[in-house]
Amino acid sequence: MRSLKVRIFLIILLVGVIPALILRAGIVANYEKRAINQRETVVQNQMKILANHLITYNYLTDTSSPVINAELEMLTNLYDGRVLIINKSYVVVKDTYGISEGKIAISEEVSRSFKGESISNYVEADEANRDGYIEMTIPIMETRLVPAMESDSGKEEEVTDVKGVMLISFSAESITVIKDLLLRKSTILEVLLIIAIVGVAAFLAVILARPFNKVTNAIIDVKEGRRSDALPVSDYVETTHIIDAFNQLLERERILNESRQEFVANVSHELKTPLTSMKVLADSLLEMGDADPELYKEFLSDIAKEIDRENSIITDLLALVKMDKTANEPNISKVKINDLLEIILKRLRPIARKMDVEVMLECHREVEAEVDEVKMSLIISNLVENAIKYNKEHGHVNVSLDADHQHFTLEVKDTGIGIPKESLGHIYERFYRVDKSHSREIGGTGLGLAITKNAISMHRGTIKVTSEENVGTTVLVSIPLIYVKKDQ
Repeated sequence: MRSLKVRIFLIILLVGVIPALILRAGIVANYEKRAINQRETVVQNQMKILANHLITYNYLTDTSSPVINAELEMLTNLYDGRVLIINKSYVVVKDTYGISEGKIAISEEVSRSFKGESISNYVEADEANRDGYIEMTIPIMETRLVPAMESDSGKEEEVTDVKGVMLISFSAESITVIKDLLLRKSTILEVLLIIAIVGVAAFLAVILARPFNKVTNAIIDVKEGRRSDALPVSDYVETTHIIDAFNQLLERERILNESRQEFVANVSHELKTPLTSMKVLADSLLEMGDADPELYKEFLSDIAKEIDRENSIITDLLALVKMDKTANEPNISKVKINDLLEIILKRLRPIARKMDVEVMLECHREVEAEVDEVKMSLIISNLVENAIKYNKEHGHVNVSLDADHQHFTLEVKDTGIGIPKESLGHIYERFYRVDKSHSREIGGTGLGLAITKNAISMHRGTIKVTSEENVGTTVLVSIPLIYVKKDQ
């Protein structure tokens, strides 16, 4: 796997080198094309002038004209080429090399020129033609005036006849030489440019990768325990996002660690307290010797209460751990919430009567929802039981059930002691108690609301608590009628 520095280096190198290669090829190809076009245009113009002279001096029938021969010699010397003049019978009447005179010259280009076309071909340099050459064919045309009596249209008109063809081939050595020179210079320039690009790419790769290396080293320090503070924010937007995300993760981890340590401390304290009480009671009994049986009975009764309290804490802890482990696998079924409420309240009313608290149920409509029946029973039981336990004498607990087309709501309202405003944000924390002395007096473990909130979250629901001291508390729970899986 390539490092970020290598990736940056390769990207910058490619971005710099590829355009340089394309530019070099484009410059050379453009020069060659323009040079050939320019040379063809100049030669073609001169050959057209020469073609007119050939007609004027009737050179196709008599090649002895010193003027035309001088022009032909000048043209061949100027362009280091060869000129063939071909008459209408495809016979070569003049060859500046003196090789093909009197021979037949039939080719596609010559045939096309006899139809009035001017043709030009460039043959690039290769092993056979070291410098390359340009071959051109120009029709030798005569324009004559046709009298009206001889014209098909009955009017006097000009007629152009092709009397012959001029074929010239000349060396492209000068173009090839300049092209090779340009190619060598551009290659040297390209090599220098690539060296410069490599240097710049290496420098930028180091500079751009430096913030990521700092982040990586800082993360390694955090992982190995050499630092626990937040990482410094970088100047780069990309690394800033990474650092912010990591700092948030680090802060969350810190909070989780503190919560875990606090939880372990609270569990240790809560489990140790009943054991300490039982130890004190047992030691007291052992020291008494022959104590009154009633006293023994009282002490044993206190020990039994502490055992029940210990058992209650362990049961709630096990329920909380079990709920955390199976949070993704609730046993969902269609449950009639009205019937479930009736069953739970029937079970809790004897406890309410002992405390002289009246429990009332108000159902606005029949509600059937997709829930985990066991966990839903736990939610209702914990909320109603808390409303009963933390109520006042002659108090009331009103339980109300309602629903719309998406959610059903359960409201538990009591006339109890209430919760201070500063404590409302902590009531879902494990082992948190608003009034520790009163909570222990009525047997609370501080885990009920943590378990309840966990079960509600499992159903994708919400819980809202409002309270006023010495007036009462209202808990509003909202849960979807149709269970929605986590990945939906």
